Amino acid sequence: MGFNDLLLSVGGLGRFQIIHTTMLLIPMLFMGCHNFLQNFSAAVPAHRCWVPSLDNNTMGYDQDHLPAFIPMDESEKPLSCLRYRKALHSMWTNGTSTNHTEPCEDGWVYDKSDFSSTIVTEWDLVCKLRKMRQIAQSIYMAGVLVGAVLLGGLSDRLGRRALLIGSNLVMAVCGTCAAFLPNFITYCTFRCLCGIAFSGITLNTNSLILEWTPPKGRTIMGTLFAAGFTCGQILLAALAYGIREWRWLQFAVSAPFYFFFLYSWLVPESARWLILKGRSHEALKALQRVAIINGKREEGQKLSEMILISHMQSELNQVKRPHSLFDLFRTPGMRKVTICLMMVWFSSGVAFYGLGMDLQNFGISIFLLQFTFGAIDMPAKVVAALLMTYMGRRVTQATVLILSGVALLTNAFIPQGMKILRMVLAVFGKGCMAASFACAYLFSGELFPTVIRQTGMGVVAMMARVGSVVAPLVLLLWEISPILPSAIYGIAAIIAGGAATFLMETNNQQLPESVEEVEARSQGKHTLKKVLKEEVPLNQCESQNMAPKEEMPLNQSQSHSAPPKPLMVDTV
Repeated sequence: MGFNDLLLSVGGLGRFQIIHTTMLLIPMLFMGCHNFLQNFSAAVPAHRCWVPSLDNNTMGYDQDHLPAFIPMDESEKPLSCLRYRKALHSMWTNGTSTNHTEPCEDGWVYDKSDFSSTIVTEWDLVCKLRKMRQIAQSIYMAGVLVGAVLLGGLSDRLGRRALLIGSNLVMAVCGTCAAFLPNFITYCTFRCLCGIAFSGITLNTNSLILEWTPPKGRTIMGTLFAAGFTCGQILLAALAYGIREWRWLQFAVSAPFYFFFLYSWLVPESARWLILKGRSHEALKALQRVAIINGKREEGQKLSEMILISHMQSELNQVKRPHSLFDLFRTPGMRKVTICLMMVWFSSGVAFYGLGMDLQNFGISIFLLQFTFGAIDMPAKVVAALLMTYMGRRVTQATVLILSGVALLTNAFIPQGMKILRMVLAVFGKGCMAASFACAYLFSGELFPTVIRQTGMGVVAMMARVGSVVAPLVLLLWEISPILPSAIYGIAAIIAGGAATFLMETNNQQLPESVEEVEARSQGKHTLKKVLKEEVPLNQCESQNMAPKEEMPLNQSQSHSAPPKPLMVDTV
């Protein structure tokens, strides 16, 4: 018996689950927008030094005289960060410029054909300040990391619904403030707060979906959850194409959260969490409402607090047993699983977000690239699901990481002029990274034992966030050599793919319940469990007045393993 039996008794995957999941997934469209927003709000347009006599037209000069004021590069385009000092007094001597150059002292002139404004044009984040653009994205990702660390624990203490409501409000208010406050520091501050809210929304959305869905429906619900994020990347391309002013684009992806905040009050708290927190009376009411929506009113009326507790007794006993973060590293088998998965998640995070935030360097329409990079995730995740089913988790995880690494490493040495080939390799590499994330979510949950599954998933998901913070900083190495960023992403993915080969295969195997079971499997001692299926009708439980048991007989406790905890994992 377990909570899954209670869900099945009130309708299983019914009308309530469809409405509930739809309400929770709509905000995920804008989650994808926020993660990649700076591709457009921080785009760097073509620019050159502002020259008073030329750009004010005080001396009768026009753009034909530009070479007299601004040095040209090899392709006859004006340099971005230099100008001549005294162009009027010594323009040419024997056909050669005798002017000395100087930095842009009076500001810049920006090409506004693609964007009417960005944070780069707003605060002149070019030349000496060009690193600030990537730092701003790292600050946002640092907020996502902090949110994942802090809000996961708060969610277990305060509830999924409360954190979801609060996170929606924070995203709405801070996103609006980031759009209209006047300077770069306040922009970064409120973007960081948006990152924290991002983690709160995704963590609790995922938990609420999984904890209200029976096992047979979790695969499709998990797929829809990932698809919502992918569709958000495509939606961002459309919004950015229509809204070329960065402040209004920032506001457009933040304002819907005021509406999400209001209707998130209608989302019911997880009944499973309520029972584990000793609030079985509230859980009973929630389950009875679900039964009514699913057309199972009579079955819902048969439930009682005693029945709820009796079904959750095994998991309640499991919660009482102390486990800590150190259990992930204390034994050889757990240590191998944890370290290898940390490498897989870190490399996936750094390459996925590094590629996703580097669109302008491909020299192709940034709107087309954003659409393509978002669209490739969908078939990639479908292919990953098929490979995991027929080839296994370990082979799939290693294969997609190595293929992505090879594509990115090859791309590092492709000449910049071969734009189409570079784009194809980059899209293929990002698709493999999307497949890597899809596999990692499932594979990690199957490798960690039930008693520390939440802790393990939190640690490896944190490594993905560390990778997302590092990714924009790696892009700064472009100034040293254009080869370095893509080469680093590729090498990291190949190393992680090699690490994945040391993990155990979990396809069609029972979930491990304890650390000892993981150790046995890592040593090749696959213990066979006899699972006794004991079906006790709910009305029979009620008629026999079954009370919760403090202790179970040895043979019974061995035959009934605790139901696995739902995975509180973040999205890419």
